[in-house]
Amino acid sequence: MVYTSQQRTETWTQRIEIPVLLDPSIIRAARQIYRTYSEVHPDRVQRPLGVAIDRYTCRGKLIFNNKPILLPQECFVPLSQIESEIY
Repeated sequence: MVYTSQQRTETWTQRIEIPVLLDPSIIRAARQIYRTYSEVHPDRVQRPLGVAIDRYTCRGKLIFNNKPILLPQECFVPLSQIESEIY
């Protein structure tokens, strides 16, 4: 048996958020997808967490689930990054 302290376990499970630098064209495409959604559905209460977007075609979809599953050519653009330059 191996015993570990509770403190070490808590430190190990904490996630460190490292900012990801994305191609500006990816961010523009994600912003356009989100803007279109906001204009078409102004009465929606649930906000998306971000946009999953294909790096090659710049097609994407809004993500509402906490654990998005991305295809190898996709990247996730969080809503905070999309909204940071809208206003």
